[in-house]
Amino acid sequence: MNTLKVALLQILPGNSRKENMEKGVEACQKAKAQGADIALFPEMWSNGYKVWGDLEKLKDDAVSGDGAFIQAFQKLAKELDMAIAITLLESYEPAPRNSVILFDRHGMRALTYAKVHTCDFDVEKNLTPGEDFYVTELDTAKGPIKIGAMICYDREFPESARILMLKGAEIVLVPNACPMEFNRLSQLRARAFENMMGIATCNYPIGQPDCNGHSNAFDGVVYLPDSDGSRDTCILEAQGEEGVYVAEFDLDMLREYRRCEVHGNAYRRPEKYHLLTDECIEAPFIREDYRIRYTKSK
Repeated sequence: MNTLKVALLQILPGNSRKENMEKGVEACQKAKAQGADIALFPEMWSNGYKVWGDLEKLKDDAVSGDGAFIQAFQKLAKELDMAIAITLLESYEPAPRNSVILFDRHGMRALTYAKVHTCDFDVEKNLTPGEDFYVTELDTAKGPIKIGAMICYDREFPESARILMLKGAEIVLVPNACPMEFNRLSQLRARAFENMMGIATCNYPIGQPDCNGHSNAFDGVVYLPDSDGSRDTCILEAQGEEGVYVAEFDLDMLREYRRCEVHGNAYRRPEKYHLLTDECIEAPFIREDYRIRYTKSK
């Protein structure tokens, strides 16, 4: 069995960026000791998911994507021979971004993704949204694997995972900072099911405001040739405690399933989906705080 191990670093942040760096390094070392191929942090680890209402304070708290904090994990990825997906409040203009940077096991930057669906109904309206979804072919000890990323609220839009599937993603990494309850877990289960891909989500544990742990992984393989009915695609769900939890994805099983099953892009009818890109928003979905340039129906 060709198994990819993704470590979900369900850990509490410290009181400073330095503490977060030190604790993050220690968690990555624990992940490597457990045989992980990829270590994934919860959302915005550089500051423990703090989004300030004051723009200047927000900018002061942001870190450069090439700065010392990020370079520490770039160096660590090479030292450990393990990919690291480090999350940050990233310095950016006109306002910081909520980002994840993935370094491969050689310390090379493989992917940088900024959260597209910022929570504009809350303080994330002060952040710069990302512009696209990305997939990279990650070099791992198990061979090349196509990895994508989305962040927290992105999962609530089927389009996020669908685009990543269409770009070839086999495994999607999801940094998170919110209560992971039944319905949010169901969203992730659905994204994995309908796109025939693995999804690994890392949340903060109990003790972080508005978080409860339950980091999770779904392998997306619903049916097996020799089994009756469907199977549970959840291969890991942590509880609320702090810890490093390792999800094991059977790549051979996933790839064979993607090769022959009916979901994903096998039988889509994209010529029928034009309404999905229509920019008009009709009642009851009109929101006055919606800041994107789309038009609203009068």
